[in-house]
This record gives sequence, C-alpha cells and structure tokens, in this order.
Amino acid sequence: MTSGRTGWFASIDGPSGVGKSTTVHTLHDLLATRGRPARRTVEPTTTELGTFTRAHANQIHGLALACLVAATRYEHIETVIDPALRAGELIISDRYLPSTLVLQQLDQVPFGFLIDVNRHVPMPDLAVILTAQPGLIAGRIATRGITHRWHLDPTGPRREVDLYGQAAAYLTSQGVNVLLLDTSTATPSDVARRIADAIPALPLPSIALPTHTTPQET
Repeated sequence: MTSGRTGWFASIDGPSGVGKSTTVHTLHDLLATRGRPARRTVEPTTTELGTFTRAHANQIHGLALACLVAATRYEHIETVIDPALRAGELIISDRYLPSTLVLQQLDQVPFGFLIDVNRHVPMPDLAVILTAQPGLIAGRIATRGITHRWHLDPTGPRREVDLYGQAAAYLTSQGVNVLLLDTSTATPSDVARRIADAIPALPLPSIALPTHTTPQET
C-alpha cells in the first residue's frame, strides 16, 4: 500500500464462537442505514487461492499454512483492499492479520516468523477485536459443532482469548487504533453500534497507512 488513498479500512477479528461474522453483517447493515455504505470482505477470500486455503486448513499445518495464509492475504490486498481504499471506499474485513497472529501461533508457528511473513501487510485504520468469556465461547462451539481442528483442543477458547489480547497489545504498540470489545453480554446490534461510532465519515484526506516492525525493532 502507498500514500494517496482516501478510503478507510477496518478489520474485525476474534475467537471462534464470539459472534464475529454476525457482527460484521449487522455492522454492514447499520452503516447502510446511516448512509455510509461499506464494502464487506472476508479472509480467506473466495478466490481460487482463498478457497484452497479454506478447504485445506485442516490438512496443511505450521509454517506451510502460515505462508499460504499470508499469500492469500497479499492477493486480497492487491485485488480488493488496495483498490477500494484508493477509490475512497470504506472496507471492512471479516478476519485479517490479528487472526493470523492467533491461529498460526496455536499451530506452533513462532510470533516472529508471522510478523516477518506479513511484513508488507498494511495495518488497518481500526482493528476491532471481539472477545468473550472462554466458557461461553466453548458452549457456543459445542452447540454449533466442530468446524476445524482448533476446536478439538478443550483449552482452545482460553488460549485464543489470551492470544487475541496479546495481538491487541502488539497492534497498539505499532500505532494501530484497536477497539477491544467483550461480547459476552452484548447483542450484535450493541457491538455493531460501538464499531460504527468509531468509524469516521468519508472521504478522508489522502493519508499513508502505518507500517509495522518486528519486536526487535520496537
């Protein structure tokens, strides 16, 4: 990403079962009613590469999966995010870099490697991280059913919550505006309203995206 953009980029991440996708849809509808249309996108994407990544995430592990996810993200940036921002659009991504910093660490990939392989990924203007009580998340997953291998670990919800907290701290250290919201007792409408209130009106003056550094450089 380079300077010259007038759009605005928000990412929304959080543990499985936290209500993330429902919140994204609710936010999209709320923004539309406020006369602020947004482009909604998702990772992994629906391209051939993104579809392959989603379909094989249970079979490909560790460093290989981390590289595949990063490749899908760079394609996402080049084909969707960057053009939308240059066109002055508001774009909201259902999952982005914070999910990588959590899920790939659960897959035993070192944090430093994840930062390195995502070194050229632009930071969002607003990184929303949803969280909830681990027991509540576990109950929702049990009701919904197992959808990927991370759900097989009974300690997964607690570990995800902790790692998302660490991801939020890292993004904050890089100058990213982070909105950490507990959805344990909040409705999707309440959460969407909090996020919508944090998104400025467009168009914005042309600005450059913040970059990020490795922990050794901070």
